[in-house]
Amino acid sequence: MSASAILTGLVGLEHVYILALEMFLWETPRGQRSFRLTPEFAKQTRSLAANMGLYNGFLAAGLFWGLLHPSPMFAFELKKFFLGCVSVAGLVGAVTSNKRILFIQFVPGSLALAATVLGF
Repeated sequence: MSASAILTGLVGLEHVYILALEMFLWETPRGQRSFRLTPEFAKQTRSLAANMGLYNGFLAAGLFWGLLHPSPMFAFELKKFFLGCVSVAGLVGAVTSNKRILFIQFVPGSLALAATVLGF
């Protein structure tokens, strides 16, 4: 298995985990710790969090689609597109929301994208 496939799979799994935190665990102690939320803020923003979680699920689905697609060229394009989306979202999130997102989302997505483009 290639480094690209391993890294892409890990980024996909990370986004499934983020989906779970945002859609299902937002108001739990685990969700509140992960996002540094007060219980009051978590309750007020739960529908927003569910929407964010859905988008993370779409990213994960696209990454897994790229890993599983039978056409190598189309799979390559899928991985490039969705890893690019992950990287841009991570960069924007780091600038607009929390610097930690740079290391949680942007760095893993960019490393997987680089491994994919470079053929590792």
